[in-house]
Amino acid sequence: MSDSRTDNDEHNLDASQAADRRILWLVLLINLGQALAGAGVGVWASSTALIGAALDNLADASVYGVSLYAVGRAATIKVRAARLSGWLLIGLAVVLFVEVLRRFFGGEEPIGPAMMAMAAVNAALNLVCLRLLRRHRGEDVNFKASAIFTSNDSIVNLAIVLSGALVLWLDSNLPDLVLGLVVSAIAANGGREILSEAAEAAEDARSEA
Repeated sequence: MSDSRTDNDEHNLDASQAADRRILWLVLLINLGQALAGAGVGVWASSTALIGAALDNLADASVYGVSLYAVGRAATIKVRAARLSGWLLIGLAVVLFVEVLRRFFGGEEPIGPAMMAMAAVNAALNLVCLRLLRRHRGEDVNFKASAIFTSNDSIVNLAIVLSGALVLWLDSNLPDLVLGLVVSAIAANGGREILSEAAEAAEDARSEA
């Protein structure tokens, strides 16, 4: 009887891990597509905010890849993967901050309608990703990190729509640069949250050992 229960538990665990991997693969591919499209449109439209969002999506895709590696592995490996995710996001924040400074001292005015259209598409895709991630009801630290990333992306893309409208209204690149700084701050804070979640998960693992 106990052997049968053990086999069922293992089967359920394998099925859960397979579902986790499917979800992470889907959101990874969506974010990779967003990164490529966003970078192309951002460069063409001279938009710091869109380039920042594209870098954010690329970092997200990298994090989802790390999370895929962590699925089904030991708690310590999951914590290390989450820490890597956090530092990747903080690194993105630094890169974007430098890019904003560079464009502040000499850059073209961005194309507002392109910013708004690309950001609207990204926001819709972010909602799809968030819905996929919320199918997972567990406490896995890497899924928490993924949800933090996607929530941040949704906020950023809605802000880019507003920024594009302000660029058109004010005929200035200043709203785009300001939003670039905001994206940088959001990315840094997201990295901090993930590192905090990883620290809590590490503490829980130590207390259970």
